[in-house]
Amino acid sequence: MKRKLFKSMVAASAVAMICACGDDAASNNASDPIGNEPGSSAIDNPVYSSDAIDSGNLSSQSNPASSAGGNSQNPENPASSGTVAGSSGSVNPGSSDAVIPGSSGTVVNSSAGTVPESSSSKEPELDASGFPTLESYGPPPAEYTKDISATAKRGWNTRYWDACKPHCSWLRESANDITRADTSSNEAYIADYGTARNCNIHDVEVPTFTLGDVSRSWFGYNGTRSACGDEKEKGVFTCTDMAPIAVNDTLSYAYVAGTADSKCGKCYHLQYDGHFANEMENNPPRETHLALKGKHMIVMASNIGNDVAGGNANLPAGQFDLMVPGGGVGAFDALTTQVNKGRDFNWGAGFGGFLTECQNKLGYEASLVEYQTCIKDMCDAAFGDAGLPNLLRGCHWFADWYKAADNPTYYIEEVECPQYLIDHYMSRFNTTTETNIKKVTDWSTYKQGDVLDTLHCWKAGEAPPEDGWQNPSAGCDVQ
Repeated sequence: MKRKLFKSMVAASAVAMICACGDDAASNNASDPIGNEPGSSAIDNPVYSSDAIDSGNLSSQSNPASSAGGNSQNPENPASSGTVAGSSGSVNPGSSDAVIPGSSGTVVNSSAGTVPESSSSKEPELDASGFPTLESYGPPPAEYTKDISATAKRGWNTRYWDACKPHCSWLRESANDITRADTSSNEAYIADYGTARNCNIHDVEVPTFTLGDVSRSWFGYNGTRSACGDEKEKGVFTCTDMAPIAVNDTLSYAYVAGTADSKCGKCYHLQYDGHFANEMENNPPRETHLALKGKHMIVMASNIGNDVAGGNANLPAGQFDLMVPGGGVGAFDALTTQVNKGRDFNWGAGFGGFLTECQNKLGYEASLVEYQTCIKDMCDAAFGDAGLPNLLRGCHWFADWYKAADNPTYYIEEVECPQYLIDHYMSRFNTTTETNIKKVTDWSTYKQGDVLDTLHCWKAGEAPPEDGWQNPSAGCDVQ
């Protein structure tokens, strides 16, 4: 399947700053497992340290000592090394052009030159977020629902929705980072689908990274700060349209957190088998697991967790932590900030969410309908008046399509990603490894279509001359 980019993306100004890979503090975004059932053997229940708290700083060069500022260590991320990784491109990000995602059918003009035209000349119908409607993508490939039980390994799902900035929204932190998009060239970056989108508290997409604290003699990049850190409402969140969505009665699309050796932007076909991870003779599958049997899901890795469990003898494919609203806010919870109901509201179990709360209320032998009713009542109370319809949709999806299944197991194989998942994953701002967007400390006031401030920057040795002298350092024009 040929990889394509969503036509209504609008490219950030083509620039060629130097892209260096600094540390973003070796930690991962919080994804939440669920509790074990009585009489079950223990599952590894991940409690992630959160990338949400990291700045994702990339510096253009080692910072020269200067009273003008430009410390090579990002003050929001002291672990940043500021080492140099040179770019082969010419440097001229200077432009006052607005850098905003578009809602028209404009084809991206990426500096990588890797954006093919759409396979259809007909403009797709767009939804409220400027994406093609699910129906406009056409019927899914037959491979997404083929039987893979004879050849595939088995794994299992847990669930979470902490609303933090996804791990895959940060730039690659070093050459040793195998999880995030390759930043060695714009071609490699786009081939890995770049950085995963992130949104502000109003669910409006914003850049995944910007210029950092630049000076006349230094510049570098910062990841936009997560609401799971100290930023709270000023920070960024998971975009709510990354909630699961049903394609039909037997196929859905969703995003997941994978294990520490997973790769951002990879997609997998899951075929549910009617069993669950803690199953044993005296703890058989429930009605919920049996109801999910035979359904298929295509998932894309948008998050990585060092504590998501690897495989074992019975389930060699390991664990995927499914992103689903109401699945548990976990250790780094930004959801209570975004929905603005506070921690006193009943969000269910921190690890396990609404289903675990309903199990505690109804017991583990309740019927499918009883679990569905309990969960949807909690969904309505949490998201019905939140003004974030994707959260309500995704929460109801868990009860209706996913049949409230607890730790279900599946057969799994890697597949080419559906265009729907690609489009809702890729940043529409950061379409190359460079940017000239100025740092923003409070994203809560940004509205769709607002103009973002930019700066003119240059790499070392290419500064504009001033009174016959040329600054040898990389830097930016600053006010």
